[in-house]
Amino acid sequence: MIASAMHLDRQRQIRSLFDEYIEMYASRDDRLTSRFSDDFSGYTGGGNRLIKDRDEWVKITRQDFSQVQGRIRIELLDLSMQDIDDSVVVVTAFFHIHLPLPDHILSREVARLVLIFRLEGGDWKIVHSGISIPYHLVQDGEVYPLKGLLERNSALEALVEARTTALNESQTLYRLLTEDTLDVLWKADRNLCITYISPADERLRGYKAEEVLGHHVFELFTDEGVATVKKIMQQGATSELPATQGGFLIFEVEHRCKDGRVLWGEVLSKPERNAQGAIIGYHGITREISERKRLQDQVRQHAFHDPLTNLPNRRLLVDRLTQAMAASKRSACHGAVMFLDLDEFKDLNDAHGHEAGDLLLLEAAVRLKSCVREVDTVSRFGGDEFVVLLAELNSDMGASRMHAQSIAEKIRSSLAEPYILALHKKGQDERLIEHHCSASIGVVMFLNQEASQAEVLQRADSAMYRAKDAGRNTIRFHKAEGQVLTAATGAA
Repeated sequence: MIASAMHLDRQRQIRSLFDEYIEMYASRDDRLTSRFSDDFSGYTGGGNRLIKDRDEWVKITRQDFSQVQGRIRIELLDLSMQDIDDSVVVVTAFFHIHLPLPDHILSREVARLVLIFRLEGGDWKIVHSGISIPYHLVQDGEVYPLKGLLERNSALEALVEARTTALNESQTLYRLLTEDTLDVLWKADRNLCITYISPADERLRGYKAEEVLGHHVFELFTDEGVATVKKIMQQGATSELPATQGGFLIFEVEHRCKDGRVLWGEVLSKPERNAQGAIIGYHGITREISERKRLQDQVRQHAFHDPLTNLPNRRLLVDRLTQAMAASKRSACHGAVMFLDLDEFKDLNDAHGHEAGDLLLLEAAVRLKSCVREVDTVSRFGGDEFVVLLAELNSDMGASRMHAQSIAEKIRSSLAEPYILALHKKGQDERLIEHHCSASIGVVMFLNQEASQAEVLQRADSAMYRAKDAGRNTIRFHKAEGQVLTAATGAA
């Protein structure tokens, strides 16, 4: 079993979620349907259509259970666990499916299952399920190829027997058995030059076998992919990278396509050794996971960014503040946090509705980002509140405070400029609204890790309320004990 570096208790928690799912699925337990999130999406093993409706997936699951009513045996081959964050985990499993009938074709196929769990209201829910079975006899309306499976099985066995008799070379047989699979099978010599690649690569990336054979494996990947593989090889050389039970390494890497596209592939790679233990080559399997990566990125985006402004949300802000405070300890440089609230925001919502309010928030986000450096963080904290994090300013307190004061004044001035908001309503012409808004800004300086993240944010918030009490459209610094700090527009 391979897993990213995580605490043993966390590994056990994720494994428990997976084991519970497998037991309920294998035993055809209808309670499994209660574990699906309202925001569910999934792929069935017998189709390539993305299901985005939870009720439809419940219907498919129950259809699956009714088609195969006896217990299914799951023969687990490998398992990968990814801890995305505190509330999102991903489990990828490879296994054989043994149905309660003589289906020795299907049971030999390697199925892949991807499950994305998300913590919702204290309960872990399944937000995505994608099962891939590289078997091409599934008919419309089937979850498994049950209708006529025995007849097709018999016909295929006769065909395999006839072809086996006609074929004399084992390599030709190997190619015949692999040319219809969706996964790419490959071999490379000790110098990482490709010696065999299955026809699936032409369907996947567009390159014919003769265009690939003899070339270095790095030519399969993008520049970023090459860097990823080199890092993995270095980790493998120092035994920092764990292998699966079968000795395979599993990693994800970007691949180049002949038409210029880029796709993500999940690679299972294993070295071939001689009797003395020296590596004489490599072989493995590559499976496309572009859609899985897209869904993972989507989940990560939802977990760490505000859906309206696309700015970092509170969770990502706290993470970056933690990093900034740790960096401050190493570099002895000060940082600053600004907590700001838009004045007159409620008046706009009351007069023109939430559409106008959303447009104002979007424009405010653009203006805020234009006032800071790329290394700084602008976050939407909630409602009409924003937080700006300035990291690694200067080792001198006075210089750092002047820099923070300058940025705060730049932000105050920018947000005070008039807003022209274009409202659109169905069946009506566009209506332009001019709105004047200002911001109350509280600033706190930090150094090292003398205070917690929560304390730093609380102090900035308190300074912001002092700015609001002072008449709004102004800046106030947190007043440290025994020290009086002045703001850009008045005394603190």
